[in-house]
Order: sequence, then C-alpha cells, then structure tokens
Amino acid sequence: MEYKVEEISPVERKINVTVPAEEATAAVSAATAMYRMRTDIKGFRKGKAPASMIESRFHKQIYGEATTDLINLHINQILGEVGMQPLSRIDVDHDLIKRDEDFEYSISFEVAPKVELPNLDGLKVEEEKAVVQPEELEKVEERVIDNAAEVKVLEDARQPKDGEVATVSFAAYQGDKVIDGIKAENFDLPLGEGQALPEFEELVKTLSPGEDGEKEVTFPADFINENLAGQTVLMKVKLHAVKERVRPEMSDEVAKKAGFESVEKMREIIEKSYLDSRKQLAKSKAQQDLLKQAMDGVDFPLPPSMVEDRIDRLVKDTEYKLDRQGKSLASLGKPMEQVREELREEAEQTVRSEIFLLAVASEEGLEVTREEIDATLGQLAMQNQMPLHELKKYYEDNNLIMPLKDRIMCDKAMESIYDRAEVTEVEPAAAEGEKKAPAKKAPAKKAAAKKTTKKAADKEEGEKKAPAKKPAAKKAPAKKAADKEDGEKKAPAKKPAAKKTTKKTADEAEKKAPAKKPAAKKAPAKKAAAKKDEEK
Repeated sequence: MEYKVEEISPVERKINVTVPAEEATAAVSAATAMYRMRTDIKGFRKGKAPASMIESRFHKQIYGEATTDLINLHINQILGEVGMQPLSRIDVDHDLIKRDEDFEYSISFEVAPKVELPNLDGLKVEEEKAVVQPEELEKVEERVIDNAAEVKVLEDARQPKDGEVATVSFAAYQGDKVIDGIKAENFDLPLGEGQALPEFEELVKTLSPGEDGEKEVTFPADFINENLAGQTVLMKVKLHAVKERVRPEMSDEVAKKAGFESVEKMREIIEKSYLDSRKQLAKSKAQQDLLKQAMDGVDFPLPPSMVEDRIDRLVKDTEYKLDRQGKSLASLGKPMEQVREELREEAEQTVRSEIFLLAVASEEGLEVTREEIDATLGQLAMQNQMPLHELKKYYEDNNLIMPLKDRIMCDKAMESIYDRAEVTEVEPAAAEGEKKAPAKKAPAKKAAAKKTTKKAADKEEGEKKAPAKKPAAKKAPAKKAADKEDGEKKAPAKKPAAKKTTKKTADEAEKKAPAKKPAAKKAPAKKAAAKKDEEK
C-alpha cells in the first residue's frame, strides 16, 4: 500500500492511497472465507461450500465488507504514521474492490491549524475578591422561611388577594368542548407571583369560596401548546377555598427542616457556598481575561466543520433553554439559517479558544487520563441527577467522549497559563446604582512559572474550571423530556421574573424545606419549566 498526503488548505488534508492488486484480492478472499464459515448452503456442510459459490451468491456483501475493512485498516495505519489527528469526519472517496486489479481511493479530513504560541510567562491580570453581603444571606433565609411556611384555610368567606393561595377547579373551553390538558381539580394557585396569566388571576380574585366564574382568556403567541398560541378560550373556574401562608420565625427547627443541623450551621454553610461560588466565578473571569491577552495578535484559520459542529451545539442549547421557558425555536420568529448565523460569531470564538488551548496543552505535554474523564462524567451525572452509567452511555452513543476529553485538556492548559500569571486581587466592582469606591489592590501574588504536571493536574481534578467560552455539556434527552412533561399540566402561566442564584447550597436548602402545597393535579403552563424552577 502506498499513499501521498496532499495539503488542500492549512486545515484540510487529502490522502491518496494505492493498493496493489495482490493485497486487494487477498481482502476479497478473506471476506469470502468469513462468509463461507458462517453461512449454511443447502447440500453442503457448514463451511464446506465452494468459495466460488459463496462469492457469487453474496458478491455485493462480500466486496462491500472487503472494501470497508481494508480502508479502515489503512486509515488507522496511515494516520499513525503521519501523526495526524482528524478534527472532522473522515470522508472516503472510493469504488468497490475488484479482483486482480489495483485499488485506488482517497480520504479527506480537517486538521488543527498550526498555532504560533506567544510567550505565556508573566501575563498580568486582576481578580476580584470574593465578598458576600449580609443582605444576600438574609434573602436566602427569607426563602427558607417561605418554604417552611404553613398554608391554612381562611375562615372568612371573602375574595382572595395577592400573597394568598386560591384552591380552584378550572377548565378551558372551545365551544362546548373541554380542551385536553387545560383543566384541573382542587389546584392550589399562588396569587400575585406571576405564575398564571393576569386575566386568569383577575377572574379568580373576583370570586368568593363556593362561587363559579368564567371569562374569555387569550393565550400568548409563544404559548407552549402551539395549537392554542394566540387563541381565545373560555375559562371556567370554581373557587373552593382561600388560604394564607403562616411564616414561622427562623429557628433551629426551621433550619433542620431545610436539612441543616442548626441556624448557625445553616448560615455558615450558605455563606461558604456563596464565597466558593464567587471565588470560582472571579477566577473564571480572570482566566478569560488572561486567555484574551494570550491570544491577542495570534491568528490562524478555523476548520469549517468544527465551527458548524459548535453552531449545532449552540442551537441545541438555545432550544433547551427555550423549552425550559415553555417556548420553542419557532417562537423566535426567525428562520433556522438566521438563528445559526447569529450564533456563528460565538461559535468561532469558542473554537478559536479551544484550538489555542489544545496547542498549549500539546506544547506542554499535558495528558488526560481515563480516570479524569470518568471523574468528570461523575460530576456531570450528579449535576443532571442522572445515573452515571446512563450518562456515560449517552456520551459514548453520541460520540461525545472526545469533545469531553478536549474540554478537560483545555481546562488543564488554562490552569497552566493561570499558574504562571501575575494575579492581583482587587475589591469587587460596585453593583449598578451603588457608588463605586476606589479599588484597593491587594499585594500581587505571583505563582512560580511552571509546567502543569500530571500530579498538579490531578490535584485540580474535580474543580470546575471555565477557561474559555464553552457550551454546556449536553444533557440527556430523558431529563429534557421530563422537564417538558412536568410543565404541560399547570395553571395558564406566564414566565415569572428569573431569580438570579448562583449558590448551589442555597438552592439545595430551598429544595430540602418541605413544601406544604398539596400535590394537586396541575394545569397547563405557559412557562411551565420556569415555574418549576421558581418553586424550588
């Protein structure tokens, strides 16, 4: 077998391969022998039928398998010899093998461009000091108290108001027919929290317990059920009871209901969680600034397939986020070509950062072990609340292991750049609307310039790093489907204002506090998933 490498462009390669007739014929004979051993032919014992008969009867399958097997064997051999690692799918241009004839074919693929790395020693960057304000912790405590509140039925037979909970039964009608999925019995609806359409809440607030009411309601154009989007329906509702939330005082008992030993321990854990999160965010921001400095003036072409693949991932991420809000891509009102084009700049920036960091990793001889990949998959499984074996199978089935490996490699390269930089800690910038105080610089802390060894990398394993702008790992369809399904039976809802939380422990505290709302059958949501997040 002979081959010749052809450079089509800085990121494209084509390899022309010529296989001697003897080798091509041997591949056909080997495939024929395999078919002969596993095929039953009437009148012959298994494996004893003449090879010519087998080849004639299964000609298409035999020659197809012989061609595929021979090409795959050559690809592995050739790529190993030339030391190339394709970044794209390998395209093969070939015909079927023919007996006693030379066999010619070509393979084409994309490779990483050559990157001229600058000197990465002594880069300077400012990193904000992690600070948690007392009022932030107070807000978390308030949410814990809200989750521990008891819901009691009011004895007064009056109309409900914002801040209270209305127990209702309702259904949406088109003509005399009830619309499937938009009905519920004894549903607890919090009022004034933006969880239902304003028209529906106003109708409920006109009723007293035991009374019925009805009103025409128009669903928004981006309603999760596209068949009802923009449609006007008749909502009929009956108010059964008005309930109020009785909020307890913060105490050890309330803290224990949220999963903590005591109030003091809860405050300690929440504050630590906030600080850890802020430190990681500040470090990530500093790393991004360093990466921008390092890449300034470094230019190289981008493999087209990598950019298109990254756009595909960003589209899926956008689709998932919209789905969490009860919307679809169609709700953007843009053709797919426009959506993809708007994401192109972000995709190119991400690919450029990844190629640069992979070049740094190669220069420094960094490696990713199987144990590190498994550890990262374990973290992702915990974040997505999925069994590890299911997530691992999902990544393997969708060819996501190599992208994950590259992501870990990029994280290691970014850590190496960060370790060699001069990092100065500064006071955090004042929030919008606050008077900005002069920044007080802490003494610069300069890490010794060094290459990241495997030992150092292992030490960093498990920490969440964000060196470059990277899309989030794809979540398994099962979770997405579950989220969507949860949202299809809630009160006609609009999207509530998003609560900004970056503290995992604080969120966990809210989740652990027992909700007092009965598990009533839920009605359709406009922003179903958003409501679900809000309740947590």
